[in-house]
Parts: sequence; structure tokens; C-alpha cells
Amino acid sequence: MRNPLFKTRITEMLGIRHPILCGGMGPGVSDATYVAAVVNAGGMGFIVASAYPDPEQFREELRKCRQLLLGKRFGVNLYISGQPTAAGRMQEQVRILAEENVLCVETSGGSPEAILPALRESGIKVLHKVSAVRHARSAERLGVDAVIVVGNDSGGHPGTYGISSMVQAPQASQELSIPLVIGGGMGTGSQLAATLVMGADAILMGTRMLVSEELWIHRQYKDLLVNSDGTDSVIVKTGLRQHHRVLNNESAKAVAAIDATGTSDFEHYRPHVMGKLTTQAYLTGDSSIGMLDYGPSAVFATAVQPVEQIFDDILDDAKRAMQRLNNLSCGG
Repeated sequence: MRNPLFKTRITEMLGIRHPILCGGMGPGVSDATYVAAVVNAGGMGFIVASAYPDPEQFREELRKCRQLLLGKRFGVNLYISGQPTAAGRMQEQVRILAEENVLCVETSGGSPEAILPALRESGIKVLHKVSAVRHARSAERLGVDAVIVVGNDSGGHPGTYGISSMVQAPQASQELSIPLVIGGGMGTGSQLAATLVMGADAILMGTRMLVSEELWIHRQYKDLLVNSDGTDSVIVKTGLRQHHRVLNNESAKAVAAIDATGTSDFEHYRPHVMGKLTTQAYLTGDSSIGMLDYGPSAVFATAVQPVEQIFDDILDDAKRAMQRLNNLSCGG
């Protein structure tokens, strides 16, 4: 493990060695094995709670992660859904998080306001993920501990604004007082260094980490990423205003065709966006099906490697970037 290069508000808040967060990837991609590898490499990872609808199965996954980490603490991704049945399940998951001594949560989707009191009472840090600085300001007013702002290059759900991380990083750092994480297109150490220079406290990665050896997804899909240049990333589900950046496969093309009709009827989309298709793709390596979260930062995923090696390469690159910046300085 590389020695720390940076000390930020995020590394201090979470007690981590490096300002690198690996966002929750679904369905169930970010499991205990992967998250433990991220934390052991000096970053912070998040088990995706929505992959475990059964409370005891969820609890067992948390315990497995803690065992792999020899007691070190880790994070959980909580997607806040507007579905009528979601609120009760979320409250149950929050209760389990407290009982299992989880360190922090990456909340996304809707507002975390309803669950903030319980999380605060349990001492769980809340990092709320948004797609625009205007929403980050709202989250700060609610009292979250940190915000994660993702730009338009984000694989998965980049929001509808289409604003780049390069714009949002300095804007957010100027307008917010709480710790700030920037995601969307991140995958190199030079980006880490640049993001910190712009005022952020850490980066969040997703697509870049899909080639981690510790992930259970099929090697064939990882090899596809290694051989990709990132241009096969596309945003679909625009007709539903649920923009989703994915691999431009057959399912994505079918959804794009539905978008083009202007319909907002989810039933037209359903056959192509079901989670079971995505799971099947990850299990079998058949990348032609499913909504496979995929951003242009796939271009940086040049080899299947352990998480720690990916981190080491990023940190070595960050060190070179800082040295280049120092060499360019006029000294005045």
C-alpha cells in the first residue's frame, strides 16, 4: 500500500489513507469482497443495500465485509426510492447499519431527510450524491456530512443537467462549506490531483474499477472494458427523464429507439431495463444485454488488476502530476 500523499477533510472524516472513494455499483456488484479490497487498499467502498432485499441476507453481507476487514469499518450505498414500499425497507436497513457499526453511507436518488435523524443518532456519516451543485446546496442545508457531486461523464445516473465534472468541481468548492467529493469520468491520478487543486477533498470512481480482480463479474466483460476506448458509452432513458449512462449494447439501442418516440410510458421500457438482464450479463459475460453502467473513463481501465494495484497506479500518477505542477511554477 502506498504511503499517504494527501490529507483532506474526507481522509480525516473517514479515517482512510487516500482520498479515493469507490461508489456503489449495482446490482450487487459492490459486494463485501470488493468493498473490503477497497478499504484494505486505503480507500472507502460501499456495499449496495438494494441488492439484499432480505434483511438477514443484508446483515450477513455486512458481517462478511467486517470479517474480511478484521474489524475495520466500511460504507453502504443507500438508494432512496420514491416507491411506496421503499420507506419501510429503508428504515429497516438503517437500523441494521447501526447495529452492525457501519461507518458511513453513500445516499443517492431522493432526499435523505427522512433517514438523517436515525443515521445521526447512530453516528453514521452521510455522504449524499447529487448531479448538480444546486442539489448539493440543498443537501448541505439538510445537514449531511459531505456531498458527492457527479458530472455528465458518470457511468450510471449522471442526472439530466449535462454539466461536466470540470465545471462542477470548482463551482461546488466555492459554494459549499462541507467536504466535497467529485465523480464522473474519474480514473487517473492526474485527475485526482487536479480535483484536489480545484478544491475538492476526494474523487469517486465507478467504471474505472470494473476491471478489479476482486469483482465477481465475468472475466469476459472485464476484458471488453480493457479493450474499450470509452466511446461506446451512451445516455438512454431520456424519455423518462431518468438519464442512464450505459454500454451501447443491444438493450441500450432498443431503449434509445423508445426514447426517440417521445413516450414516457415505463411499460415500453420494462423488457429492456429489468435488473435481471444486467445480472445475467455480469454473470455470463454476455455484454449485449442489460443496462450496464458504463462511463467513458473505461478508457483508463487498461488491465484487470487487484484493487490495490489500481490504487497504486493512480497514486503514482498523482505524484507525477503534482511534480509537473511544481516544475511549471514560476516560483513567484
